[in-house]
Amino acid sequence: MTEILSQPEVPEFPGTRAARCPFDPPPNLHALQKEGPLAKVRLWDGSTPWMVTTYAEQRALLADPRVSAEFSRPGYPRQGPFTGSFASFIMMDDPEHHRLRRMVQAPFTVRRVEGMRPAVQKIVDDLIDDLLAGPKPVDLVEAFALPVPSLVICELLGVPYADHDFFQDNSKVMINRGTAPEVRAAASARLAEYLNALVGEKLANPAGDLLSRLAERVKTGELSQLEAAQMGVLLLIAGHETTANMIALGTCALLQNPDQLALLRAGDDPDLVAGAVEELLRYLNITHSGRRRVALEDIEISGQTIRAGEGLIMPNDIGNRDPEIFPNPDELDISRDARRHVAFGFGVHQCLGQPLARMELQVAYSTLYKRIPTLRLAADLEQIPFKHDGAVYGVYELPVTW
Repeated sequence: MTEILSQPEVPEFPGTRAARCPFDPPPNLHALQKEGPLAKVRLWDGSTPWMVTTYAEQRALLADPRVSAEFSRPGYPRQGPFTGSFASFIMMDDPEHHRLRRMVQAPFTVRRVEGMRPAVQKIVDDLIDDLLAGPKPVDLVEAFALPVPSLVICELLGVPYADHDFFQDNSKVMINRGTAPEVRAAASARLAEYLNALVGEKLANPAGDLLSRLAERVKTGELSQLEAAQMGVLLLIAGHETTANMIALGTCALLQNPDQLALLRAGDDPDLVAGAVEELLRYLNITHSGRRRVALEDIEISGQTIRAGEGLIMPNDIGNRDPEIFPNPDELDISRDARRHVAFGFGVHQCLGQPLARMELQVAYSTLYKRIPTLRLAADLEQIPFKHDGAVYGVYELPVTW
């Protein structure tokens, strides 16, 4: 009689967070990390790419030129069915990735971003003035977390903030994991059409904003108008969704860790605030679908061979909880040196807008809790609607009072 050997079950990705631990990665990621740096996972389409669970291996592979970010390559582990023609430079390899990225990187340098700090401080103060003058409880997402980065990115790009409902609504559709492909494609098309019209306006009447710079590239023939519009879509979505979610989710986490909130509120040292931002970025990880790549060649790493054409997923949420790098990684500790986190990725595709995000978070966190020292949740944590279905993690609403 032939014995049938059972095969180990391949876990599905993404997994489900524990209901009582909404700030932590799904428990199965911790379990896989303990077993070793690489494991196979199963995606929506039945494919089984490699998942990389440890910090050192994630950084090594993200910096490896034998690993591609091109989503059109066979074996690339897509997040869902792709419908439409939208593609951004973050899903391209060099040299095309570098050519396009350098066209938009100047406004995001540390020096340029620091020059924006007083304007961001005024935005934050004005919104807190409105909070204090208005009714309570209030949804902090709608009244503060979302307007702060939206106002900033609109000013930087040259997008009218009056249109924020339009681009925020379509952004939400695009980044929801449960959105049907055709619905996502329609939202993408609406945003591309909107940005295409704005680029057209900048061609006729240039200003000092980033869309005007892209329009100049159109004039010189370096970009088509559609390519400029698609770059605008990427920057507009990334510029408000990620930071908005970090402001709200970070506030929620700090309210659940009152000792850490008290430490942040009492400190006047900019280095303490900057350190708190880095620790919250490490601890929370709003980009929770993993950075996705495909191997171009066979790669030997940690005693395992990744074959050419095999997909790779590197979830930064579990990479940032690697106990070999961050002792007691499941604890929020704003005095920790967390600057080595991979929340912004690593290698040539490291997040372009990270200096801006850091500065916005520093201003928001350092101001909100001091000006409203009795800030507290107006609902139990179990009642907060977390974005388990979003490609960007956070909360849909955060009711607060004081």
